[in-house]
Amino acid sequence: MLRLRVATDPALVEVILGDFDAFLIDHAACERKASALALSLVMHYPDRRALVKAMVALAREELDHFAQVVELLDARGLVMSADEKDPYVGALLKLRRQGTGPYFLDRLLLGGIIEARGCERFQMIADALPQGREKTFYTDIARAEARHHGLFVRLAREYFDDAEVRARLDELLDAEAEIVAELPLRARLH
Repeated sequence: MLRLRVATDPALVEVILGDFDAFLIDHAACERKASALALSLVMHYPDRRALVKAMVALAREELDHFAQVVELLDARGLVMSADEKDPYVGALLKLRRQGTGPYFLDRLLLGGIIEARGCERFQMIADALPQGREKTFYTDIARAEARHHGLFVRLAREYFDDAEVRARLDELLDAEAEIVAELPLRARLH
């Protein structure tokens, strides 16, 4: 299990619940992008069988989550909007190193970190929601995100030395903490 270096400010939950419609629209985009990321890894590394198998399954699950969020949007009479740049993910992606091996390792570890942060935040939202469909959904999504971030780290260890994975993960987690501390609170997942 990834241990994030800094916890999300609990005030984020109030911001999200204050504009839950905007959060749902952003969440739909995040699930769609997560599915696309998984398929992108399949296309870039088709010779890595463990990765391909895991990412195909992940893409399906993320696409199912996307469909479920779209149902929540429909129930509220909402429609998706054009994608916005995600400052959190954008800042993390700037940390990727060049070179075949380092780039691949960073893609895996950053995927795990993004999933870990999503897990934390989805659980915070689930805890704050009243009993009902949305609370159940976000509780389930938090569990899925916990599996997903572990999957990315396990895959990194499949293809790289454990010491290298641990060292780079420590660097990226430290950088992620700085990014989170600098970002404003908004009714978005990140």
